[in-house]
Amino acid sequence: MSMAIVLSYERRVEASIVQDAQRKHGASGVVDAAVAELRAAPLLALLVFVPIVILTEFTSPDSHTLLFILSVLAIVPLAALLSRATEAVSARTGDAVGGLLNATLGNLTELVISLAALQAGQYLLVKASIAGAIVTNTLFMLGGSFLLGGLRHHLQEFNRVSARFQASLLFLATVALFVPSLVSRADQGPEMVQALSLGLAVILIAVYAMGMLFSLKTHRELFASVGETEEQHGAWSLSTSITVLIVVTLFVALISEVFVGSVQAAAEKMGMTPAFVGFIVVALVGAAAEMTAAFSAARANRLDLSVGIALGSASQIALFVAPVLVILSYVIGPEPMSLQFWPGAVAMMFLAMMAATLLSSGGHGAWYVGVLALAVYAIFGLTLFLLPPAAS
Repeated sequence: MSMAIVLSYERRVEASIVQDAQRKHGASGVVDAAVAELRAAPLLALLVFVPIVILTEFTSPDSHTLLFILSVLAIVPLAALLSRATEAVSARTGDAVGGLLNATLGNLTELVISLAALQAGQYLLVKASIAGAIVTNTLFMLGGSFLLGGLRHHLQEFNRVSARFQASLLFLATVALFVPSLVSRADQGPEMVQALSLGLAVILIAVYAMGMLFSLKTHRELFASVGETEEQHGAWSLSTSITVLIVVTLFVALISEVFVGSVQAAAEKMGMTPAFVGFIVVALVGAAAEMTAAFSAARANRLDLSVGIALGSASQIALFVAPVLVILSYVIGPEPMSLQFWPGAVAMMFLAMMAATLLSSGGHGAWYVGVLALAVYAIFGLTLFLLPPAAS
């Protein structure tokens, strides 16, 4: 009996030792994984600014310039995490679904910022952010993807059917955004413009929903990826990726609220107009997650995913986000918002749509194509900074 007790005790001791070793190995594995992620994406080190922003918001809510800078620094690493998780999901769902997922989650920041500005009645900022997001995605994000991917790969291929489909959606949206401005110039009253904008919003949302049905269900074979894809090392599991997506999305929404509350006062101190802030600053910060994913995919020779994110996000903003904001303005805004943009914004969106159509029509990407798109974006940004539109 005593021998059995001794053997049982020895077994328990050995099991305890094994469990301790497993716990230590698991802890060291987590640390090693974290270190590997930091080495692969050094921008994740900026995650320390997330709690700093939240703490500063509670302790010094009137430090608008400081909060503006800190919120930008906090959104960047969150964008990198969002990109990493979306890449892992798209590796299992395909680039078409992955591009749509990244565009949807990436546009959450623009939607949160626009909703806050809409509630405050800052309609010029809302419209500038919508126009800026469309132009930024079609020129800056697409051009940056071509440039970064082309510097690593001599020539890249992507599905031009998918690119033409997204460009067609952008063309429809540009026409819809141009009509209210044209009607207002024909001496029609504001009631006519408001009613027209509401009707156009319903049409655009319906077209976008049918476009998703077409690309993801009835004709999904037309949107298959083209070209070789580099093997992705150290991919996260699907459950881990979805968990990270949910948590990071919540933090992005929280930090976006801080950004909205500080951007206007900070912009005034820096000498920037609301139009420039919405068109350039809000668009770039709001698209940080999508740009990180698009640029990373282009470097990995997944240009289909990059094009899908860039053009898909632009069409989603034009066909879904903008119409939803028009409808919500009847509920949360001080007065209804129309789809009437100032002429310069309409011209920039139209030219950006034309440039994206021309640059993506061939189905091939090279670094100089990216330079051309970025040059057009730089021209727009410089013009808007020097000649801001008058507030109406």
